Amino acid sequence: MSAPRSLRTPSQRIAWNATIVVSTLVFIFLMAPILAIMPLSFSSGSYLTYPLPGLSLRWYDDFLNSARWMASLKNSMIIGVASATLSVLLGTLAALGLAQWKSRFKPLVLAVVLSPVVVPGVITAVGLYFFFAPIGLTGSYLGLILAHTALATPFVVITVGATLQSFDTNLARAAASLGASPLYAFRRVILPLILPGLASGALFAFATSFDEVVIVLFMAGPEQRTLPREMFSGIRENISPTITAAAVILTTVSVILLATMEALRRRNERLKGRGA
Repeated sequence: MSAPRSLRTPSQRIAWNATIVVSTLVFIFLMAPILAIMPLSFSSGSYLTYPLPGLSLRWYDDFLNSARWMASLKNSMIIGVASATLSVLLGTLAALGLAQWKSRFKPLVLAVVLSPVVVPGVITAVGLYFFFAPIGLTGSYLGLILAHTALATPFVVITVGATLQSFDTNLARAAASLGASPLYAFRRVILPLILPGLASGALFAFATSFDEVVIVLFMAGPEQRTLPREMFSGIRENISPTITAAAVILTTVSVILLATMEALRRRNERLKGRGA
């Protein structure tokens, strides 16, 4: 616990003030690109310039009434939901298995499972492309969903695994001793307790898929253009303020997901506090 301000030494006060200043500068540095883009999405002009010639919602209207942008948003939602669903299923099974597995090879297996998080995205994309190309999964929704599932599953393993750290395995044994089948015990005993971690993992998985662009550039065909890829192509081919509207929408979705995950985290802490 930190000392009261009145009891801090001069060096402690200097260090505290320096920490606040540095943290504020880092926050401004991280937020500056977002804060610069947002006003441009409301510009009435046809170019990305400051000062704004006027305020308008024309670029949001262009985004919402464009078949190309709406198709890319639809693709992002379909691929994101499908990959998040598969990631939750596979990641939960992996986390449950790793939590109960006692072996000296467990750290090695865990490192392999989590490798998509630490391996550079372009290397993962190239590897997936050469793996999927011979079996005809490039340029297809199934290929993209499986690729994003491989990328997002580690996040589910991490969040569910963290929840299982505080799980009392005696509860599952008690359910089994009372005649509950493994599936029934999981549904009525284990699942309600790990649900906050599972929900957080699902949100992480969806956000990972929704924002991903490198794998899409390698794997997607003309029919699988997602929102990030459409933005990337727009920057290369024709810079339009509509891209800023798409960026604001993408940022808003990410903020909503982060706020939801924080709400789930706080709820989980409150439940743990009541159970303590």
